[in-house]
Amino acid sequence: MGHEILIEVCVDSVASAVAAEGGGAGRVELCSNLLEGGATPSAGLIEVVRGRIKAGLHVMIRPRGGDFCYTAEEFEIMRRDIAAAKGLGADGVVLGILDAAGNVDVEHTRELVELARPLHVTFHRAFDMTADLLRALEDVCRSGADRLLTSGGEQTAGLGVESIARLVKAARGRIVIMAGSGINGKNAVSLVEQTGITEIHVGLGSVVESPMIHRNPRVSMGATAGREYQRFQVREEDVLNLRRVVMGARVAQSDDKTRG
Repeated sequence: MGHEILIEVCVDSVASAVAAEGGGAGRVELCSNLLEGGATPSAGLIEVVRGRIKAGLHVMIRPRGGDFCYTAEEFEIMRRDIAAAKGLGADGVVLGILDAAGNVDVEHTRELVELARPLHVTFHRAFDMTADLLRALEDVCRSGADRLLTSGGEQTAGLGVESIARLVKAARGRIVIMAGSGINGKNAVSLVEQTGITEIHVGLGSVVESPMIHRNPRVSMGATAGREYQRFQVREEDVLNLRRVVMGARVAQSDDKTRG
């Protein structure tokens, strides 16, 4: 690990974005509805976050939860959301489109990539739902995307470490491979060393209890009962601790090479 590892933190609030930057994250991925894996955040949230942080700001472009095979109307929504994100000062967008057979929809993805320019484009973990990862890698490269977020086709990056290493090798520097899902201070160094990735994507959300005193236990407003009175939020110290672990390992290895 003789190079610096960029940490991208997935956030869904101003407080989490500010904490991520304060902890040393190089970039945030801004979403809404993280319970369903993330969806497009509101224009208001994008604008306020942009006004509060200087770190890279990449905006999720996903019109709904569920699968990644979209209707014509949903594709038009994605087009408009990309235009809105550009106008609000985002540095990049995060998206992914598949066809019904589980292949990357290269044509529609390329159209969105071209629409997004000059912003950076990340193809997200829709990739992990494809029928053939190596074929999908080639398709993502053909789409013109700059970066690919993946857990190696497994539930977590730790489980998919061998697959991620193969993808890094197969990419041959044509696209940045960023590992994500289940990465923390306990496994980040090992994951980087085994795969050669230079960017990691993390959540690091901690439960924050609601300040409300009055609570109605008979009513739930969402699919998960009780969530009205708690939320997940990124803590600056957690990001800082992860960065120290990753940077410490990098510096230590560099020192070892110097002594050798």
